[in-house]
Amino acid sequence: MEENRTAASAANSLEAVHKANLQMLKEIDRICRKYGIQYMLDSGTLLGAVRHKGFIPWDDDADVAFTRENYEKFAKVARKELPKGMRLLEPWELQGGKVFYDFTPRILYLNSRTHGDDDMMRFYGGRLNHLWVDLFIIDELPEKRIPADWTKLLHVAVYGLAMGHRNKLDFSKYGAAGRLAIGILAGIGQRIPMKRIFRWQRSVALKDRKGKSALGYYSNYQPDFLYVTVRREWIEEMVDLPFEDTVFMGPKGWDQMLTLLYGDYMQLPPEEKRVPAHSGAELEVYGMENSI
Repeated sequence: MEENRTAASAANSLEAVHKANLQMLKEIDRICRKYGIQYMLDSGTLLGAVRHKGFIPWDDDADVAFTRENYEKFAKVARKELPKGMRLLEPWELQGGKVFYDFTPRILYLNSRTHGDDDMMRFYGGRLNHLWVDLFIIDELPEKRIPADWTKLLHVAVYGLAMGHRNKLDFSKYGAAGRLAIGILAGIGQRIPMKRIFRWQRSVALKDRKGKSALGYYSNYQPDFLYVTVRREWIEEMVDLPFEDTVFMGPKGWDQMLTLLYGDYMQLPPEEKRVPAHSGAELEVYGMENSI
């Protein structure tokens, strides 16, 4: 009986998460179409559009990507266009740019709470205690291997320095060499103002912006995902993809992108892996009828 109640509660929470994420995606789409901005569904959200015509049933987040030029256009208008109950949060806004979580901007769904009042939430001023849509940025990557590897190495180094400004370091997913490297970089980064590191990250992301390369990469992903390299021809043109009760923009090269990310992407994962990645018992979504 208790297991049934727990399962029902999880299903209800996931339904509320999907509704909130759908509202945020609709607002992103509305703003972008109004101002002629291209965006694209990304990662699991793109996979959901192609495989499920909506959210992956057990997925609990949403991802969108922009080229750099389109993201900058979006950021200029999003604050005035987003409805009450949603807001754009850029990474350097946390604690006045003095702390670091990651380099990813987000659309927050303010009528939600994802964590209890713990040390991490207090460290970030409660700004991260919401559901959100991640906004990833695609920048130009050199076509030659050595310059491309150098760009990615610089990103890894800058990210390591920034980790010195996190609330705490989690070394559990790293081997001995990784723990040593992160410890050294974070120790150095603690002595460098975070605002300066934000400037360095942007400089690295823009340093190859010549418009000549056929390759792009996600410059504000965590270092684990810097392997994701896309061809410009995949993302130059958008197509409308059915999603739940509407359509959203996706890259014309969605098949190539999903194959790169997931291989045989139409194959469902084993049943034991069909679980939410982020939702927990503390999740609350409230006031949905008045949220926009």
